Amino acid sequence: MSYEKLGLKCGIEIHQQLEGKKLFCDCPTLLRDDVPDFTIQRKIRAVAGESGEVDIAAKQEQLRDKTFVYQGYHDTTCLVETDSEPPHPLNQDALYTVLQFSRMVHADVVPVVQVMRKTVADGSNTSGFQRTALVARNGTMMTSEGEIRITGINIEEDACKIVEERGEEKVYKLDRLGVGLIEIGTAPDIKSPAQCLDAAKKIGLLLRSLPGVKRGLGTIRQDINVSIVGGTRVEIKGAQELRLLPLYVELEAKRQEELLKLRQELSAVKLNTLEIVDLTGLFLKSTSKIMLKTLEKRGRVMGIRVNWFAGRLGRELVPNYRLGTELAGRAKVKGGVGGIFHCDELPNYGITAEEVGVVQRKLNCSDKDGFILVADDERKAQRALEAVYERLQELYVGVPKEVRRANPDGTTAYMRPMPGAARMYPETDVPLVRPVLDGVVIPESLEEKSVRYQREMGLSRDLAEFVAKSDKMMLFEEIVAKYPDLKPGFIAETLTSTILEIKRKYDVDPEKLVEEDFLNLFLYLSQDKIHKDIVLDVLIDMIKGTFDIHRYARLSTEVLHRGILEVIQENKNAPFSALMGLCMKKFSGQADGKTISQELKKLLEQGHK
Repeated sequence: MSYEKLGLKCGIEIHQQLEGKKLFCDCPTLLRDDVPDFTIQRKIRAVAGESGEVDIAAKQEQLRDKTFVYQGYHDTTCLVETDSEPPHPLNQDALYTVLQFSRMVHADVVPVVQVMRKTVADGSNTSGFQRTALVARNGTMMTSEGEIRITGINIEEDACKIVEERGEEKVYKLDRLGVGLIEIGTAPDIKSPAQCLDAAKKIGLLLRSLPGVKRGLGTIRQDINVSIVGGTRVEIKGAQELRLLPLYVELEAKRQEELLKLRQELSAVKLNTLEIVDLTGLFLKSTSKIMLKTLEKRGRVMGIRVNWFAGRLGRELVPNYRLGTELAGRAKVKGGVGGIFHCDELPNYGITAEEVGVVQRKLNCSDKDGFILVADDERKAQRALEAVYERLQELYVGVPKEVRRANPDGTTAYMRPMPGAARMYPETDVPLVRPVLDGVVIPESLEEKSVRYQREMGLSRDLAEFVAKSDKMMLFEEIVAKYPDLKPGFIAETLTSTILEIKRKYDVDPEKLVEEDFLNLFLYLSQDKIHKDIVLDVLIDMIKGTFDIHRYARLSTEVLHRGILEVIQENKNAPFSALMGLCMKKFSGQADGKTISQELKKLLEQGHK
């Protein structure tokens, strides 16, 4: 596609978790997977914002009428998370980190930080809103395709972590709720999918230069805003993988282009009025498993006719994504059903050609008319078909403003309408903050660190960049400073390449290693209690929880000499390679291969055979 001809506009929003305590209380930012100590249940209702209007996205969530279950812990969850106590003052350490980033991109810091409430009715916040505050605006950064403006830098609290959704319930965990986030939003200055990736990488590198941000999987996520000429801004939420960002931009631009083409085709056709017909009686003898299951639960099969849409419901908007999929997205979210059937995919799913013909006659379909079926609880089925009809009406307008979820294959799925200004109103429980820029230090960037590692520590360019960008960067600097006798290159390799080797080749999880494990490892190396040749074995034992420094204590030359001699005498006339293997097994973890080899050769040359 020619993105210039399409008039592609793209902006990104980066959300990065902050280290330390939570944003409005003293709870730790510790994410847990153990059994919760308690649960609470809530219903959340949308309320009017400062403008007196109820936000359209919040209203949709309330119509779903979900019950929300929250899991918490006595020692890491407090009354602020359960919305039983007012928020504490804004975390100043978190604000300092945001101010650091603001200075890095030359943004204008606001004179007063006013915390706002942003209505969120999907249950991800126990209060029904997210606290957020603008800290700076009008920043800039360079990409390979030109300058990008940064329109806003916010500090806000993260939402709950979803555990599962079951029927009418959604289960969340409170450990992530309230973790500080820095949110960076760009202007729609991005003109190509490749530039979107470049901009996200550049912002990510700047963020990882800050000591106050979290590192590791899941601590940063990207949202993408995309539009083309004639289309409208669509927000893609939860794009976790950097490498997929260009694909999300490309496919969303293509989706909008196809929807605009379809609008043009529909200009001479008028959509028929909505008439939902109960078709249950037509499927009483059906062999379709879906239909049988629906009937067993006393559900209904409902359908609508859609004039002129025969052959168009199966139209591909982007690879692996059809117009029928677009309609099904609305049915799933607004109706709470599992999906829809449409004429262009039938007969299929156990529905026969004969049953298709009966449905067409019942709905008075001509050869050009299509139909859509939903098999579920009667109320759900009706609501789903109403949502489908609403989406069909929007096809005559073009591209609707909406928020979509990023799928792993690069496609997206409908989540909710685009929220408006009605969702924001002031947070009266948090005092205003006047930021002080004096003393805010701009940290060394990752690029600068990489150059310094090469120049001062003798690391190769690849290794320097690897460790500078890794989540072990700060630990690397601490260990290098603490143990100057150990080579920085060896330390860097251990913290990066060795961990990758363990992950790829051994059936253990290196994520179980904590900073204390690495600090102990290099302490023992500096004290000559273990040698570098067995670092891999030591780390694997630490992961398994079987590490014992006494087992790894280095042998004296005398003890090693005596042990090798025993191996030689017990295996007379054995070749060197066999003796070496036996010695390595005998002294596993207590002596390196080079030392054993030297001692073995020496003894053999002395005639000990």
